[in-house]
Order: sequence, then C-alpha cells, then structure tokens
Amino acid sequence: MRAEIEAAAGEIRSSLALLRRHLDWDNALRRLDELNALSEDPTLWDKPEKAQKVMRERTHLQNSIDGYKALERELDDALTLAELGEMEGDEASIDEAERNIRDLKAKAAQRELESLLSGEADQNDCYLEVHAGAGGTEAQDWAQILLRMYTRWAEQHGYKVEWLEESPGEEAGLKSATIEIKGHNAYGWLKSESGVHRLVRISPFDSNARRHTSFSSVWVYPVVDDNIEVEILDKDLRVDTFRASGAGGQHINKTDSAIRITHIPTGVVVSCQVDRSQHRNRAMAMDMLKARLYELELRKREEAAQAVEDSKTDIGWGHQIRSYVLQPYQMIKDLRTGAETSDSQGVLDGDIDLFLSASLAAKIHGGKAEGN
Repeated sequence: MRAEIEAAAGEIRSSLALLRRHLDWDNALRRLDELNALSEDPTLWDKPEKAQKVMRERTHLQNSIDGYKALERELDDALTLAELGEMEGDEASIDEAERNIRDLKAKAAQRELESLLSGEADQNDCYLEVHAGAGGTEAQDWAQILLRMYTRWAEQHGYKVEWLEESPGEEAGLKSATIEIKGHNAYGWLKSESGVHRLVRISPFDSNARRHTSFSSVWVYPVVDDNIEVEILDKDLRVDTFRASGAGGQHINKTDSAIRITHIPTGVVVSCQVDRSQHRNRAMAMDMLKARLYELELRKREEAAQAVEDSKTDIGWGHQIRSYVLQPYQMIKDLRTGAETSDSQGVLDGDIDLFLSASLAAKIHGGKAEGN
C-alpha cells in the first residue's frame, strides 16, 4: 500500500483513539441508553424544560457516537478499496482511495477538535461585544471591521446573528456593538476570541498615508438558560435609559427606550437597544447581565482566563491576543498559539477557523496554552 495512504490512515486512527477517549466510550453508550429510555417516557414532557434538556443531550450524544462509527466505517472502506486496487493493479481505485483517505483525515481532525467542545456552556449561543480602543477614528473603523469579520464567520457556519446594541463612532466605524450569535457550539468555538486585537495598516483617514497601529477588544460570553441560577440583587444595579443612536437601520430603534444596566459590585455594564419596548430591552439586558456574571464564574472555576479585573486593562499595547498586519506586509498571527496566515483578506471576510481550531488543538497536543 502507498506510504501516503498508510501514514494518513495512522493519523486517522490516532484521531479515533482520542475521540473514543474524549467520549468515554462505554459510559457514553450507557448514558445514551438511559436518555433513550427517558425520551420514551410519556410523562417526560410534563416538564418541558427538563424534556428539552434531555433531548438536546440525547441528540448531541447520538451524533457524537454516530460520527465516530461513521469515521471507522469510512476508513475501513477506503483501506479495502486501496487493497483491492493494488491486488488488481487498478491505479484509478488506488487514487480514489487516497483522495477518500485525505478527506477522511481532515474530517477526523475536525471531529477531534469538536470533541473538546464539552465545557459547561460550550454548546450554548453567545453574546459577542466589540469595543474600540486606542486610536480614535482609526480604532473605531477597526472595531467595525472586526464585527463584520465575526458576522461573516457566523453566517458562513449557519449561525443566526441578532444585533443588540450599537454605538457609532464620530466620523466612522463603531465605539462599541453587541451581537448575539445563535447556534450549536457558538460559545465553544468563539470563547477564545476574547481579548485585544491589534491592527497595523496605512490609515484611510490619514491624508499623509502614514502607517497606524490601533486596537479593539472583543468579549465573548455564553447565553444562559433559566436552569442556571445567577443571583442579582436590585440594590446592586444602576439602570439608565437613553436614546438609541447610529445608522443601524433595521438593527436599532431611535426611541428613548434603550437600556443600560451597570452591576455595581463587578463593574459589568450591558446595553440593549434592539426593541422599541423599554420593557423588552430591559429584559434582554438582564439576560445579558446574567450571562456575563455566569461567564465570570465559569472563568474562575475553570481557570480559563485572568481574574475579572485583568480584563479591564487598557485596550492597547501588551494586551493583544492577535496581530493583524496589513502594511508593509500581509500577516495575521495569533500570539497565543503561533497560528498565522498571509491571507489577511480571507480572515477579515470571516475565515477565522485556523485560529479557532488552533486554540482547541493546543489543548489536545499540548501546544501554547491559551492566554500565554
């Protein structure tokens, strides 16, 4: 058998072994039997929230197990095709087997990464905030470019995007904006994007065409459901109403119903201006606040990031997680994992899977730790 096929098959088997270990195979099969039995209980839907949770877990586990079995089956089929091709001297069959193995290798690697999305909130929808930092109009334009990058990524992966808050820059771009990204594993994929993003380019706002460095920060936190208890006391809140502003078109309203809530003990601030109803904006802002406070607790428990106060540092030098250099050369590099690409336009058009995958791969293969 060709050396390329044997090498690729070896890598696929390694991925399958890791997948089986992450799934905790015997316990996964036992748990699926339990969930199947629960789903057939006619009294399950007497408690809809519990029923939905059971069905989500069952679907996720079934898909994981079926995906593993499919990879095993496809590998056996491809190797059988290669062996038959060699026995019969059929180069076309061998070439087809090699193509199948190559595709299967990429699929197995992707499954391996997705198996790590098993954190407490990884499967949830998420909120994503972008804030312009040092650099004035240039940084505000950069914030808008970043937000476009994430919305493009979301759309390319079949996620839904809802705009919740938008504060425009004086001349161009955004001072800040918040969107909700809805879809399976949205938080798990995007949580490593929290941090400061640095841009180096010839500024379109500089008549002398000089190179500028600017910064914007991204904050990602999970949408949480009603089963998760987060205690919020009225006395700890400051609620402000204001008129929504900006050219958001269908994204935002223009009445005095926009809501800003400050959680005084932590300094967390959330805003919502998506609806003309002040009551609905307040309810959505409370959901966002609950999610932010829950995410802070997740970070502490999982030791996945610095303490909350560290996240309040200036948006500037020394705190960036990724560097986007457009001049004098093209290079985007993640400073935590070392992942890099010269396809800057592709990245800014939403092709950020390289960086998202690298963050997960670092956990599997012992690469650079996130945040280092």
